[in-house]
Amino acid sequence: MNKWMTNALCIAALCCGLTAAQALTMDEARGIAVGESDARVEALAKAVAQGDEKTAVYLQALSDDVVKISKDQVIMVRDGQGKDPVTGQSVTVPEDAEDVILNNRLRGELDTALAALKLFSSDVKVRRLAALSLLKEPDASRQPLLEKALATEKDAAVQSLVRQARAAALLSSEVPNDRLLAARELADSQQPETLLLLNQRLTEEQEPSVKKQIQTSLTAVQNNLRWGERLGTLFTGASLGSILLLVALGLAITYGLMGVINMAHGELMMIGAYATYVVQVLFRQYLPDAFDAYLVVAVPVAFASAALVGAVMERTVLKHLYGRPLETLLATWGISLVLMQGVRSIFGAQNVGVENPTWMSGSLQLLPNLQLPWNRLLIIVFAASVLVGMALLIGKTRLGLFVRGVTQNRPMASCMGVNTARIDTYAFALGSGIAGLAGCALSQVGNVGPDLGQSYIVDSFMVVVLGGVGQLAGTVYAALGLGLVNKLLEGWTGAVLAKICVLVFIIVFIQKRPQGIFAMKGRSAEA
Repeated sequence: MNKWMTNALCIAALCCGLTAAQALTMDEARGIAVGESDARVEALAKAVAQGDEKTAVYLQALSDDVVKISKDQVIMVRDGQGKDPVTGQSVTVPEDAEDVILNNRLRGELDTALAALKLFSSDVKVRRLAALSLLKEPDASRQPLLEKALATEKDAAVQSLVRQARAAALLSSEVPNDRLLAARELADSQQPETLLLLNQRLTEEQEPSVKKQIQTSLTAVQNNLRWGERLGTLFTGASLGSILLLVALGLAITYGLMGVINMAHGELMMIGAYATYVVQVLFRQYLPDAFDAYLVVAVPVAFASAALVGAVMERTVLKHLYGRPLETLLATWGISLVLMQGVRSIFGAQNVGVENPTWMSGSLQLLPNLQLPWNRLLIIVFAASVLVGMALLIGKTRLGLFVRGVTQNRPMASCMGVNTARIDTYAFALGSGIAGLAGCALSQVGNVGPDLGQSYIVDSFMVVVLGGVGQLAGTVYAALGLGLVNKLLEGWTGAVLAKICVLVFIIVFIQKRPQGIFAMKGRSAEA
């Protein structure tokens, strides 16, 4: 019995109704699991005719290779627990139970049967995913199945996908007119997989009229997908911009407000990332059931760890170097080397992996070719929250008033009774803590290693200088602008040339406007 005959049996049974009164029996389950291939295929077709939920669960278990068979039992085994496919009750797995063996032919028939059941599901989402799956893996033998599904489908979106799946299956037909009609049908597709199918067919096609239609359809599909590509580029740029913003916010305090060229800023980010890693390890070891909450604890721990290291740096080294920018550059560069070597000694030179919580995994599907990863989306929200919190702290609190007063006119602030040395420590610790938050965020989108900060330190300085020293609004515009411009240029020039173009632009811009996007106002700007 060939695949076409199997599909014919499936369709004939489905025509009589998918919800037959008879349920899956043990003899039918055993007939699918053991015996000659032809007999198993025939048993599979009869099982599909019943179309009940237990049949679907059993066939999925077969596809997942979790079915075992003994002398008189067929058992589904998941996580060490056995279950009877007929009754659904838990059963003991016999010691002599053996795995069910599926050859390539049976796996293909099983996929077809599963697709048949899902295409006729009562759930629209299940039918949509089934049609999309058949579109991605077209098979001419599934043509009768798709015709039947198209005749009974009521949902317009699923109908469109089924038609496209049918066209994709016809694209390899031996009849030129069938291929022509299939290529014409696929011109309306908004699925990225269709581009691959059409391109593959274009390399094999010999008929001129069909080849021309395929080229026309390719252009149409590319136009259909263009908006998704544009929005994807904008999102990628915004995501990069939010990361640059997080990285640069801390530097906007230590360099923009305090005038300290902190070359160890990247290593403070690294400390925040490793603090996140340590919290993850502790949760996995001692609180595995609460693992998804580890990031909530890691955020304040990352801030506190980096802030503590920053405070120690300021009190032991930097307080003696204020007003001498070149010496702060050399001193902080030496501190960065010490911090990197310290991390290598404790955690090793290899990168460590930080796992996303479940609620940060996956993506949001907006268009067929536009998926927004949840971790990137949440980092954008996190960066905005940190920005708002920092603006409120600097602009609305007593500490912020003291920081602004000390940075604008240290002698006058001291005369007014402000402990300038303490404010310096608080301000530097705040900037360092924000760097730690940036490291915590970066740990969710990549590996954590001793060289983590080196990838962002130059970009963060460019953001602060381009935005305007001491200007939070300028830092925001510069970070998002650089992120968007960099990603837009990458599509035309490649990653390396895009970086070079951005650097040249910043150099020219600073030559024309040394004060950056936003210039400082008031007497401090005139000093």
